[in-house]
Amino acid sequence: MSKFLKSLSLAAVATMLSLPAVAQPLGLGRAALPEEISAWNLDIHPDGTGLPDGEGDVLDGEEIFATKCAACHGDFAEGIDNWPKLAGGKGTLNREDPVKTVGSYWPYLSTTFDYIRRSMPYGNAGTLTNDEVYAIVAYILYSNDLVEDDFVLSKDNFLDVKMPNADGFIQDNRMEVEIPQWTGEPCMTDCKDKVEVTMRALVLDVTPETADGATETKASATTEPKEEAAAEQPAATPEPAPAQEQEAEIAAVDPALIEDGEKVFRKCKACHQVGDGAKNRSGPVLNGVVGATVGHIEDFKYSKAFKEKNDEGMVWNDETLAAFLAGPKAYIKGTKMGFGGLKKESDIEAVIAYLSTFSQQ
Repeated sequence: MSKFLKSLSLAAVATMLSLPAVAQPLGLGRAALPEEISAWNLDIHPDGTGLPDGEGDVLDGEEIFATKCAACHGDFAEGIDNWPKLAGGKGTLNREDPVKTVGSYWPYLSTTFDYIRRSMPYGNAGTLTNDEVYAIVAYILYSNDLVEDDFVLSKDNFLDVKMPNADGFIQDNRMEVEIPQWTGEPCMTDCKDKVEVTMRALVLDVTPETADGATETKASATTEPKEEAAAEQPAATPEPAPAQEQEAEIAAVDPALIEDGEKVFRKCKACHQVGDGAKNRSGPVLNGVVGATVGHIEDFKYSKAFKEKNDEGMVWNDETLAAFLAGPKAYIKGTKMGFGGLKKESDIEAVIAYLSTFSQQ
């Protein structure tokens, strides 16, 4: 090869190297089928283009929302901890700390439908039917006082919904206005000696925990709410009850309490499953959790905090479960669980009673 190149003039070599490569068919793959393209072509435009057939009403949406969304967004779309608020915020956009929700800020309802269908519920995206998405969006509109409780949302009346902030945005003219300002000669005078980071999102308490629960830094520790710090208690490490005693306790539980617990557990089902065929989601299966050691599911990736409690031998009994369900992040620092906790003691008691009926599968 080298002898061949030496025999050519430099001009000839340069000409050869500058020629574009000719693309040759590789014989791989095939053209996508129309139905395959439509399965991926899910984007919905503000003018309604792309909306699927279907419908959903506020009342059905409330039930679905409680089951699949409320664990992070609250029963009334008010948000829990750092998980987004979807309702409220009316009249706050002129403040330094506006509350940006679907009702106060979002200009297009299509964005709500599109995002929910693609990305929700958390940890189980893409499982909602079109009717369920319509119903959830209807409930979010109701939570923002934009529709009545008998409202039914469908493809036909989607554009009839007027979003309060539809006129609050301006046309993107950056290509004409901003780009020319940054394409000339750069200014190299009056520069700072060095650049320093003055604030982090974690300090502002706007960043939810990462998948591995690693969000605590020295900066975040200084902004921890006093209530959360005060609620922290050393984890108890009682011995698990013998199997016979547990069976006797389950038999003695009030059936009505178990039924109430099943209803409250809807707030947990977005992340946890129980019963036959239960699988890990963003949270572990809860079969056999009552009386088990913390972090006992072998094939689930627990947070470092849970692994430490497992090493300590901490057991889920009525006392520890009640404390954790009342405030997960306060009771076990570093937990990945994003749920803010159950506010009513009666709800906590009912959920524990319900979970006690599920043995380890």
